[in-house]
Order: sequence, then C-alpha cells, then structure tokens
Amino acid sequence: MTHSTVRLRRGAVTAIAVGTLMVPFAGGAASGAPVSAIASAAAFATAAEPPTPSDSASASTGDFRTLTPAVKKQVDEAVRRVMREANVPGVTVGLWTSDQGQHVRSFGVADKSSGERMSPDLYMRIGSETKTFTVTALLELVDEHKVGLDDPIGKYVDGVPNGDKITLRELAGMRSGLFNYTEDDGFFKALTSDPRRPFTPQQLLDYAFKHPVLFPPGEKFSYCNTNLILLGLVVEKAGGRPLGDFIRQNVLEPAGMNHTSLPADAAFPNPHAQGYTDQTATGEVENATDWNPSWGWAAGAMISDLDDLRTWARTVATGVLPDGDTLISPVTQKQRLNTPPTTIPGAGYGLGIFNVQGWIGHNGSLPGYESLTIYLPSAQATLVVLLNTDINHAGTEPSTLFGEAITKIVTPGHVFNLPAQPAAR
Repeated sequence: MTHSTVRLRRGAVTAIAVGTLMVPFAGGAASGAPVSAIASAAAFATAAEPPTPSDSASASTGDFRTLTPAVKKQVDEAVRRVMREANVPGVTVGLWTSDQGQHVRSFGVADKSSGERMSPDLYMRIGSETKTFTVTALLELVDEHKVGLDDPIGKYVDGVPNGDKITLRELAGMRSGLFNYTEDDGFFKALTSDPRRPFTPQQLLDYAFKHPVLFPPGEKFSYCNTNLILLGLVVEKAGGRPLGDFIRQNVLEPAGMNHTSLPADAAFPNPHAQGYTDQTATGEVENATDWNPSWGWAAGAMISDLDDLRTWARTVATGVLPDGDTLISPVTQKQRLNTPPTTIPGAGYGLGIFNVQGWIGHNGSLPGYESLTIYLPSAQATLVVLLNTDINHAGTEPSTLFGEAITKIVTPGHVFNLPAQPAAR
C-alpha cells in the first residue's frame, strides 16, 4: 500500500507522494501499514499529457543533466549522505534516459546480520506502488466497456457507505470521503499483535465501514487505502478472475514484467533483501521480511525488482507498452493523468498516480521496505529507488529523501520535493 504495514499512522503527505502504506499506531508509527491521512497544505499540480512513442525524437534534454562521470559521482555522494543521515541499511538506485546516459548502483547491505551486499537483482516489496497496477487493471476494464469511471461503487460492492454516490473515479483519485481502515484502532491492534496473520478484503472494509464518511464524495482529496480495496474487488468482479491473476495476465505479461507479482500470502521470491521497520507494537526495530502483506492487498502488497520497475515507470506514465502497443487508450490515459490539486504543495494526484514537479509515478512503503518509481516525460527519464527500511528520518520518508537528493542534481528544474509530516494520532 501507499503506507507501510506497520507505519500505521505515518503522514498522509508521505502516503500521497511516496505511496506508503501505514496503519494507525498508538504512540508511534508502524511500518508496513496502509497510508494515513494526508497532511494539510494547499497545492496545485497540472496534468501532464501522456507522451507517445514518437515523442522520443522531440523530447527536450534540457530538463535532465547528462550523466557524465562527474554527475554520477555527485549522485553517489548524495545517496551515501542520505544513507548516513537516515541510517538506511541498503538502497539501489537506477537512472535511465533516452540520450543522457544511465546509472545503476547499489549501496549498503541487504542483510544486516550476514552483511550480504545490496544488489540490483533483489526482489523488494513495493507497497503503495501497487495502486498503480490496480488502477491500470481498472482502466483496462474501462477501455473494454466492462466498467465506467463514473459508475457508483454500489453497483459492484454492497454495503459501502455512500455507495450510491461514490464513483470509481473518486475512489481512484482519493476523493471518496471514506474512512481509511489503516487508521482504525482495532485494525492496528490486530495487525501489530500478529503481523504474520492474513486479512481478507472484507475484513479490511469492515474496519473502515464502522466509521462515518468524512466528507461528501468529490469534495476534497484524502489519501485512503480503503478506496483501493474496493477497486480491487471491482476488478475481480468485472474481470472475472482473482486480482493477482488479472494483473499478471493483462498488465504484467504484456509489459514483459516477469519479476513482479501480487502474492496471495507472505511468500517472497529469492533473492530478496531483509526489511527493517520500527512499525511494531513496541516501537523497537524488527525484521519485517516475512510479515504478511495481505492487509495491503490491492493497495500495497505487490513485489517487484529494479528492471521491472524501470519498465513500469514509462509504461504507467504513458499508457504505452515497451513494444509500442497501447496498454491504455490515449483517451483513458489522459483521464488518468488529470492530476488536480492535493493537500501537498507542488503535488497533484490523478487516478492512482501522482505528479510531483513534473515527475509522474508513485511511491510505496510497507514495513521494512520503501520504493519510488517515477518518470519525467519532458526528458524521457526514469528514476527508481528501492530500499530495505521504512523508518522515517526527521519526519520524512527515506525514499523521498533519496528522490529529492538525486533530482536536485539531475533535474534541478524538477525536484521531487514531496513533504511529509506525521498524521494525527
């Protein structure tokens, strides 16, 4: 999910920008939980037109510094500085451009006990980046005329508060007004008392639906994992298959992403990094590698690796597959990339995707892991960051710290400067 499993009440601003899954933590944030409420602040972000395959010849290179040895050295020094300051065990960074070079490096350790080094081939949990896949599956069904973005959720799922008024578009755009189940005290207790237990989608919705709606649908932006659980159920009903199967067959396989999956349990392919979190019942740092991510499901349970996320960054931002075929129709993709204002300065949020200073994509956080996958259409540039901790530093997600430090160097006119602050407890 957007917020980690046990980072229960981490800032919503982080959730939106970094895609973290968090759970409400009494007395502290717990990593691995779904995203909390968004921090307040006025902002505006304009929607980006999805580039097409022909854009490669005309894309501006002035938005991205050429990755010379000197620039790569600056990037490496910035990454090491953030690691030291935020106490990050290990991180992998990938930068790719059409004509300004590329740079892939891993730093630190994947396992603090054994000292195994971090490497680019490791599987990682990607938290709320899952939302981009779930919404893509939904948009495919829109293109097939099996669902409509302006259909009420009550058409597909019974028992939703305001279900006759909340549309699929408002769910995907985080404007439903529903309560975020990861903010429920009962959910927090259930998760932190046994982080290896499984949750069903209905159990997650039950935690949310105990609470009254927060505002009329469409009134404002409020990051909420409940929205994605509902959309996952819509995809299953309209698509006629389990969500993981639908995403694999209709999104991952066409994109050639063979190392990405939505697990049905705590299974974690090898090789993978060990993940460290302080989103625990005691607040002490623990190894969360084998925790069950089912509580994040359609909002945050997916697994991927660096190469697959490199592919996904451009695919999700453009709606075009690596071979040039269309994954999402241009008309529907344009709706996805309509990113109206959020409560985060400089950031807009569309349909399961955000725009931060021109960078299109999502972040993710689950107890023990964080990720950032973004694409800058004006430079045809991709940035992917994967790390094995979700422990905040000075109130900011470490993935955001890396994103900001790196983009200050390579795209000073487009700095990924997503703010974060703790959500109210």
